[in-house]
Amino acid sequence: MKLEEALKTDRFKNESHKATLNILYTAYWFKTHLNSVMKTYGITAEQFNVMRILKGKHPEAMCVKDIGSRMLENNSNVPRIIDRLLLKKLVKRTTSKLDKRETLISLTNSGKEQLTQISEAVEMKTSDIIGLENEEAIQLNLLIERLRKID
Repeated sequence: MKLEEALKTDRFKNESHKATLNILYTAYWFKTHLNSVMKTYGITAEQFNVMRILKGKHPEAMCVKDIGSRMLENNSNVPRIIDRLLLKKLVKRTTSKLDKRETLISLTNSGKEQLTQISEAVEMKTSDIIGLENEEAIQLNLLIERLRKID
């Protein structure tokens, strides 16, 4: 769907303005599709992100601060997300042996199993909706990274 159809307007200040709105609209659109997959497993995108971060360090546990620094959305409330994952028994909390003030988080066996299932479903949904050839995806990645060059 063209942006003009989605927003029901063809009035943009310039192509850069249109590109900005297109990126924001597409990010929201994509996240909505992925959220629908995760909802069937009873988790949010932020919880899925925390679980993927923990899987990347497995079998090591991670402190909350390190998890937060790797989140896709920097404004996420990581302790609250972890509390919800604890209630679902997808992660466990331990105290660091080196620093008793530090809390460490790791995936449970159940969390690893559920993450595998969710990841497969997300991958299938992603490949269904992305609709780009590999070379096109490479080009898109380069353009998006060029946009973020000011960071």
